[in-house]
Amino acid sequence: MFDALNNFEIGLLDAIQNLRCGFLDAVLPVITAFADHGLGWIAVAVLLVLFKKTRKTGLMAGMALIIGLVLVNMIMKPLFGRVRPYDVNEAMRALLLIAPLDDGSFPSGHTLASFEVATVLMIRDKRFGIPALVLAVLIAFSRLYLYVHYPTDVLCAIVLGIIFGILGVIIVDKVWNAVERKIKQK
Repeated sequence: MFDALNNFEIGLLDAIQNLRCGFLDAVLPVITAFADHGLGWIAVAVLLVLFKKTRKTGLMAGMALIIGLVLVNMIMKPLFGRVRPYDVNEAMRALLLIAPLDDGSFPSGHTLASFEVATVLMIRDKRFGIPALVLAVLIAFSRLYLYVHYPTDVLCAIVLGIIFGILGVIIVDKVWNAVERKIKQK
């Protein structure tokens, strides 16, 4: 069953390669780089924390990123250890537009971080959420286009990113409200 799924996914990735052109070859590595190690999204969370008006949102985004870091990057990726698609279809390794990666493929960390923060922003302020969601979708697509993730890696990361984004909002909201109550009691 897993071989059939793997073959199907490699077929989808190969079909996406029919879209290759100079423009996408130049733009998608830049777009995907925004989420390298989650740094672009971490920067967004830190920037939001710096301003009183958006501090709570920044903390929520940070919480979502921490949940994803622990559960996905530290537990799931090593546990599953899924081989990257370019290591299965070795002909694609020579055509990679970014450096080969040394961690597991499942799930996509770039996509996860993108959807965690985009979800928080969609919940808190759609003016920021909509552009973040567009960027998250582009990053998710870039992971397929660049042949570094399988479609199921990306789909799972989208679902987990949404869940962790919601959890980040809930956790920070509860703690924030409890702290505010304590301060008012003093």
